[in-house]
This record gives sequence, structure tokens and C-alpha cells, in this order.
Amino acid sequence: MKMRWICLAAVTVAAAAGQQEISGAKVPAADQQAEPQSQPSAGGVVAANRGPLPLSLKRAVDIALSREGNTAIELAGESLAQARDRSAEARAALLPDVEAAYTTESRTEDLAAQGLSTKLFNFPVPGFQFPTFVGPFTIMDARVSATQSVFDFSSIRRFQASKRSTEAARSDLDSTGEQVAAQVAKAYLAGIKADADLESAEANVALSEALLTQADNEKKAGTGTGIEITRARVQLANDRQRLLEARNARRAAYLRLLRAMNLRLDGALELTDKLQYLPVDAVTLDQARAAALKQRPDYEAQREREANARLSASATKMERLPTVSAFGDYGASGTGFDNSLPTRTVGISVRVPIFDGGRRDARRAESASGLRAEQARSNDLKEQIELDVRLALDELGSADDEVKVAREGLGLSENELAQARRRYAAGVTNSIEVTDAQTRLERARDNQTAALYNYNLARIDLAQAMGRVRSLVQ
Repeated sequence: MKMRWICLAAVTVAAAAGQQEISGAKVPAADQQAEPQSQPSAGGVVAANRGPLPLSLKRAVDIALSREGNTAIELAGESLAQARDRSAEARAALLPDVEAAYTTESRTEDLAAQGLSTKLFNFPVPGFQFPTFVGPFTIMDARVSATQSVFDFSSIRRFQASKRSTEAARSDLDSTGEQVAAQVAKAYLAGIKADADLESAEANVALSEALLTQADNEKKAGTGTGIEITRARVQLANDRQRLLEARNARRAAYLRLLRAMNLRLDGALELTDKLQYLPVDAVTLDQARAAALKQRPDYEAQREREANARLSASATKMERLPTVSAFGDYGASGTGFDNSLPTRTVGISVRVPIFDGGRRDARRAESASGLRAEQARSNDLKEQIELDVRLALDELGSADDEVKVAREGLGLSENELAQARRRYAAGVTNSIEVTDAQTRLERARDNQTAALYNYNLARIDLAQAMGRVRSLVQ
């Protein structure tokens, strides 16, 4: 009997040791060796279908940020390309506009319809009469013309505003990368939490089976009762139910992770990182806030949009200023290439706006309102950043305390169960004490998993608040 109790105690300790910890950022050496130098495409990763895909947090984020990864990254890239094209359009207003044209036509003319009649040209030449209809005759013209803006401050401001818009789109792409990285990191964290919950559920089932065997042996030895076997079976049924729930939750977490990475949902994954406690470098509120205002790409994008609105408002005001442009053309005119003469035109055009029905005033008021709106958004985002940093720091501190308390509680629960089983084997107490200790151990395991999950989630939230998610997972 004593040897049987020692074996059951070994099973309990092994099951408790099976509660592994989760790393939110570090990649195991084996996984680093398994990763290729170049990231595969999103479709090619799962298309191979050669068993579960070993996946670390770093690789999951890299897949999501790849060209064929998360849809939000692709859309942000297209927005950047469109912003560059709009900037090129705005720059075109400051560059020369050169055109070439060639025309040839055969014409007839009614001179009387042009106001030329025989009454105006009464020549005293015998036998001559001024014609009223001429033609057909051929006219050919081959010409190159060009125009160049000399002074157009409004177009200059619009080009400067378009460059700011391009920078804002580039920062939006970085911001989308941060958001996608945080989304994938949280989905990955949920997946490894589901793995830990499943391991805990399996350990609980193994412990319940061991306790059922112990209760059955005690009854056969005459030191136990039937109610104790029934109680152990009820506990085993409850643990098996929780095991089924843990398996379903694990499948759901894996599906959400596949969706976040834009992979096929029928793909199989093997998450290589585990829950673990990784201390975070101490940072004050002022340091975190300053780093967030400097590094967060969404704030940088908003500042660029505000600058764009300011330049656009300036461009609208400068529409009142005169504009100067130069123009010219050179070509050959005649009845054909063998009968043509070179002709040219060169000139300067000055335009002074006087009255346009109030359209410029309306555009100026609209652009001024747009600038005020962007300034309000910048101030609001700045306040939101401070809130995000404060909440993340508070959550991290609280989660750190939770991990310490949960670790202590797990150790006490393991000792309590070991003592209760010794007392039960010695006949000092009944199985109720063992069942209560088992329930508290299961709760302590769940508490440790939840505490580690909350701690790593708080690390991701703090990194996202400071704009460092991608650097965290590298």
C-alpha cells in the first residue's frame, strides 16, 4: 500500500510539473533553426500540408506582416501607393507641359460667308473678278508647344501638402504593422494559454484517475467506503468535462490565430513558445509617455495629417496671388512638308484673380475648418496615448503581483494535496479532505495560467502603447 501511494504521488508531482510556462517573446533555439531565412508566403506555408506547422511568436508575426499576410497590411500598402501617385500629380503642376501636334486638312471656303464680297474688292482690271468660293486647298501644320509655370505659390503649397500626405500614409502603414503585430501576438498568446489549460485539464484527469484507483484500493483493503469511490468518480467526470471544454477552446484559439495570419483555416499548428514569466525593465510613467509620443506611428501619422491640412489651408489662401507662366511653340506650316515655313510663338502669361463668385472664400473656410479638425484629433490622440500608457503600466504591475501570488498558491496547494493523501492512506481522514485539496489544486493551476496570461498580455499592451510591439517579438 505504501509503495502504491508513492507511485500515485509521483504521478501527481509529474502532472503538476507538466504545467509549463509561456514565453511571449523568446524563440527556442530549435525553432530558430527550423525557420527558413526567407519567410514563405501565407498560402505556401499551409499548402505544404506536411503535418503541423511549427510556429513561434516571431514567425507568426513575420507571416502576418508579409506581403501576402494580413489584409490590413495589404490595404495600407495600397493607400501608400495611392498617396505617392497623388503627390506625383501635384508635382506635375510645377513641371513643364510639352505637347506635339500634327494636322493636315483639305479645305474649301465661302469668302462671302467670311464678309469678303465683290463689292469690297472692285478691281478695274479687265477680265478679273474677285472669287466668292475658293478651294479645295491643303493646310499642314506640325508643331511642338510647351508651357511652364513660373510663379504659382498655391501649386507649390499643394505639392508640399501632398508630400506630407505621403509621409502620413507611410506612418499609417507602420501603425497598421503595429496593430497587426499586437493582434497576432494576442492571438498567439491565447493559443498557448489554451495549450496550458489543456495540459492542466489532462493533469487533473490523470490525478482524478489516480485518486479513483486509490479509493478503490482502499475499499478493497477494507479501509474505504463506497461513497468515497462515488465521490472520486464524480470528480473524474467533472474533470473530463473540463478537458472537453479545454480542447474545444484550444481549437477556437488556433482558428483565430490562423485567421489573424491570413492562413487557411484547415491548417494544423504546433505552437513552440510556452507561457513563462519574463521580467520587464522598469520604466516610469514619464519615460513611457515620452517614448510613446516619439515612437508610436499612429501619432506620427496624425501629425503629418495635421501638417498636410495646414499646408492645404495655406495653398487655398495663396489662390488670391497672381500666377505667372511662360508658353511657346515652334513648328512648320504650309500646304505640305515641301512647301512649309517655320513659325513660332513665345510669350508670358500673367493671371490675376479678381472675382470667382465666392468659390475661393468657401474653399478657404473649408480648409481652415479641416485644419482645426486635425488639430483636435491630434490633441485627442495625445490624451489617448497617455491613457493607454497609464492603463498598461497599472495592468503590468497588477499582473506581476498576480503571478507571484499564484505561484505561491500553487506550491501550497500541492503540499496540501500531498498531506491529505498521506492522511487518507494512513486512515486518519476520509476522501472528502483529499477531494477538497484536489479542487484547490486545480483552482491554483488555473490561477497560475490566468496570471501568466494576464502578465504577458499586459506586456503586449504596454509595448503597443509605446509603439514597440514588433521589436518586442523579435
